[in-house]
Amino acid sequence: MDTIFLSEVKVQTKLGVPEWERMTPQTIILDIEIGYDLSKACQSDDVNDTIDYGAVVNRVRETLQENSFQLVEKLAEHLCQLILKEFNALSVKIKVAKPTVLPGLKALGVVIERENKT
Repeated sequence: MDTIFLSEVKVQTKLGVPEWERMTPQTIILDIEIGYDLSKACQSDDVNDTIDYGAVVNRVRETLQENSFQLVEKLAEHLCQLILKEFNALSVKIKVAKPTVLPGLKALGVVIERENKT
């Protein structure tokens, strides 16, 4: 399986357990790896034979503007399922980082990986 990666995607969203934290959007940083068979695109040089990276980033930004999450775990799962379903990815690995949340910590977050079961 081949991998498409999107590194350090900065996105604004409402995220956090306390209600006050979800009142204003905050910046999160995403690293996304998408498993996909790129062999056809390697031969054709046609964007229709791969996943449009820009479309993925736009869709991620759109869904994170529309939704609010308490947990980074739920946000990561939501994005994995979106990419698997809407872009027909074979697998998705997402790292969600909330920078500067706790004093003395660069970032906190989760990494999850999901596979398309169909």
